[in-house]
Amino acid sequence: MLRDKSALIAMSGGVDSSVAALLTLEHGFDCVGSMMKLFSNEEVDCREKSCCSLTDADDARAVANKLGIPFYVFNFSDVFKEKVIHRFVEIYQNGGTPNPCIDCNRFLKFGKLLHRAHETGRNYLVTGHYAQIKKDLASDRFLLKKSVDLEKDQSYVLYAMTQDQLKHTLLPLGGMTKSQTREIAIDNGFVNAKKQDSQDICFVPNGNYADFINKYTGKPPAKGQFLDTDGSYLGEHKGIIYYTIGQRRGLGLSGQHPMYVCSVCAEANTVTVGTTDKLNAKTLIARDINLIPIKQLDSAIKVHAKLRYKQLEQPATVWQLDSDTLRIEFDAPQRAPAKGQAVVLYDGDLVIGGGTIDGTA
Repeated sequence: MLRDKSALIAMSGGVDSSVAALLTLEHGFDCVGSMMKLFSNEEVDCREKSCCSLTDADDARAVANKLGIPFYVFNFSDVFKEKVIHRFVEIYQNGGTPNPCIDCNRFLKFGKLLHRAHETGRNYLVTGHYAQIKKDLASDRFLLKKSVDLEKDQSYVLYAMTQDQLKHTLLPLGGMTKSQTREIAIDNGFVNAKKQDSQDICFVPNGNYADFINKYTGKPPAKGQFLDTDGSYLGEHKGIIYYTIGQRRGLGLSGQHPMYVCSVCAEANTVTVGTTDKLNAKTLIARDINLIPIKQLDSAIKVHAKLRYKQLEQPATVWQLDSDTLRIEFDAPQRAPAKGQAVVLYDGDLVIGGGTIDGTA
């Protein structure tokens, strides 16, 4: 049986999750701290700017000890390898651009870790994300909204949360600013109060995705053809995993105008390049969708949507084509939409939902 005011705190060793733990404790919850072990440091060369450096577990444990709550490390490395790393590699090999942080939230934090919370009788999972969860009494649905601190808002990476996950998740920082969080950590003497935020993908901390994929698969990618947008041969590329939509550097091609990657075709092993104007698209198809305030779209609606975490939202119209497909038509062409990335839909501060970009139309 789940105990109502009981919570498992997802602690990364950073300042945000540490303050989230403190605030939950101050609200009278019975709390236990936890950290996910996703891989060994011998397998991945973790750096200071990633979320898996050797000091992170020590910092999380130190904060838990200061708060007087138990702290456990759960080994989810097998699931992380299957649901995050393998998907990351597979999407690149198929000509896409993955977003492993969204997959980690979806399958690990709000999948395995929330399940572990319930296994241990705890009603809630608490994280340090900057976003807000509200209950809409009229529809009897849980809503996901932007953080008060729009500079730190993380609702984009949470769009895949289900109604059950939203029901059993607490986000104590959603109504605060990052500076307020820092002040609380400093006032409470947390060891990580001034620790910098993690910035890199945890298992590729040097940012060299292709080298990681080569090491992970144990085999180099096949070389192929560079084509222009008319289908003419321009030269040889070194493997499609080295290229993403919108990329300009590292192509090794010369021409009268700067050239950008416009598309990647895994089946033909080709990379098509063109001038900057060839990158734009107005209409996208998204699959593997999730809608939050409603079960489905019965008709077209106006939204604001964004294709990347830091992108400003753009006005668009969205239609639901079937149970797992959306068509999103922007008012103005968007630059370099990439297959595999997330498109997230908003109505003001409310997250309508989103999906994975499957191509342009």
